[in-house]
Amino acid sequence: MSKKIRKVIIPVAGWGTRFLPATKAQPKEMLPIVDTPIIQHVVEQAVESGIEEIILVTGASKRAVEDHFDYNYALEQHLEKQNKPELLAETRRIAEMATFVYVRQKGPYGNGTPVLTARDLIGDEPFAVMWGDEFFHSDYKPHLRQLIDVYEKYEQPVLTAYEVTSRDVEKYGIIDASLIEDGIFQVKRIVEKPKKEEAPSNLASLGGYILTPDIFDILANLPLGKGGELWLTDAIAKLLEKRPIYACLVNGTYYDTGSKLGYLQANVDTALRRDDLRDDFLEYLKTKIK
Repeated sequence: MSKKIRKVIIPVAGWGTRFLPATKAQPKEMLPIVDTPIIQHVVEQAVESGIEEIILVTGASKRAVEDHFDYNYALEQHLEKQNKPELLAETRRIAEMATFVYVRQKGPYGNGTPVLTARDLIGDEPFAVMWGDEFFHSDYKPHLRQLIDVYEKYEQPVLTAYEVTSRDVEKYGIIDASLIEDGIFQVKRIVEKPKKEEAPSNLASLGGYILTPDIFDILANLPLGKGGELWLTDAIAKLLEKRPIYACLVNGTYYDTGSKLGYLQANVDTALRRDDLRDDFLEYLKTKIK
């Protein structure tokens, strides 16, 4: 029987330069989607998927992320005095969602480095990776739960597959794969940012993974790739030589909140889903559409 997926690695060490000057003194992961930080959306979806331990790989100027998932006793006392029990309960809930572990990133640039940094915290377990500046919304089941379901069936690594337009294939790693059942593919290769006429499909690999611990030895011995950086995609390509890898076509809407357009889209869509905001916000938007 396969081991349960209990842990997720979430890298939060990036500079967030695309959002300067807003990110000069605060982490990009703390930018709000309406009134909830991006990183909280990511963590909540992990917890809803059954994750018990959140490993946040941090860097300089990321103290606000750590503080957000900690208790704030002074704030709690203030909310008690102000007789705001709902806000008090929500503040406490954030700290109690899971076990939070923080580790400073060490090593070369690249998205493989934070994964390798967390090696000792993972041990010999399969684990999840999610990114701190993107998330899915799904009315079906959380994005990560969909990946875990595939892992539990096949007991092999699982990538996120998400359909993009032919115009957008040049932005992502594109999956070349064979369909084995509805919404589940066996991966042949990942083609990084192909021209649309050279793309093997319109399935982008984004949003996160379920990985097995043998990825760590690969990362530890992997030559630096494009731009002199350590790339997780390069390690996954090597892992594909050793074992089958699957991809799950995720049911949901993807938000790249590390981009300005994706951030705005996430805010608008989130506001329109909320009963306390939807009607008034929709009326406002109508006044802006000409």
